[in-house]
Amino acid sequence: MLCLRTIVGALVLLAVPLAGEAQAPTNLARIGYLATGPLDAAETIVLVDAFRQGLREHDYVEGRNIVIDYRSAGGKLERFAALARELARLKLDLIVAPNTPAARAVRQATTAIPIVTPVMGDPIGDGLVASLARPGGNITGLTFIGPELVAKRLELLRLTVPRASRVAALWHPGAYAERTTTAMLQEAQSAAHRLGLQLQPVEARSADDLEGAFSKATTERAQAVFVLPSAMFFIERKRIVELAARHRLPVMYQAKEFVELGGLVAYGASIPDLFRRCAAHVDKILRGARPADLPVERPTKFELVVNLKAARALGLTIPQSVLLQADQVFE
Repeated sequence: MLCLRTIVGALVLLAVPLAGEAQAPTNLARIGYLATGPLDAAETIVLVDAFRQGLREHDYVEGRNIVIDYRSAGGKLERFAALARELARLKLDLIVAPNTPAARAVRQATTAIPIVTPVMGDPIGDGLVASLARPGGNITGLTFIGPELVAKRLELLRLTVPRASRVAALWHPGAYAERTTTAMLQEAQSAAHRLGLQLQPVEARSADDLEGAFSKATTERAQAVFVLPSAMFFIERKRIVELAARHRLPVMYQAKEFVELGGLVAYGASIPDLFRRCAAHVDKILRGARPADLPVERPTKFELVVNLKAARALGLTIPQSVLLQADQVFE
């Protein structure tokens, strides 16, 4: 029979980790992540990987010192509300809501849990924060400065398709608050006037309206299309690129991801970089900072991307002045 001292000694040995064996974390941080698209979709994987990279830069590793509860809207923005309520019922330290519609839904579900949003269009105009420097509520994160890039995109479209004088502006009513949407449309009209362009607003309230919007642009003899920012447009980018090709219309998009699918040209903030950088806000909140006091940050990485194959299909020659500015050119 083993003596008591032998039994106690054996238990002590079992309690001591072997050399080189990682010790289990004693206090895991737990956060929610509300994805817009399916979790197994390539675009979702890219953004989740960028976010995880940002977490690693701040010494967080899933399963070791942080647990992430994922939920996906499956590309249907109307599912955000139910998923936000589901996440709000969990005992979470914070929730990552990817864009403005998701942030709205999560804030309606909870004013207590901190929210970090990497891709806000106009946080102030949409009523998500009081100011960029002092958000004042439970939301902080980053903005892709949607309204501020409208003029730049039109200028680049003018350079890319110099023969175009009639440009259809594809916009999504309800994508943002009325103040933000009005500001973007007014900025587009002002920029078009300065550039000598005739702007024709064409709306699409849902994915079902996209085909009709492109047909209307063609009927009204638009020679190019300018896409205003919208989470719905981003989700439907493959369909939009296909419609543009079918109607033989050169299009300026809001993000590189459109051009990767065959779109002509895009200019905007790098979305994966915004997801990577939002991990810094997560880190600060987990260390005790309040989202109300964490400034909303602006993008630092912008991308002008051109697709020469799409240009050839349209019979266009991209001017050298545009190619020299491009950060990436798809052959």
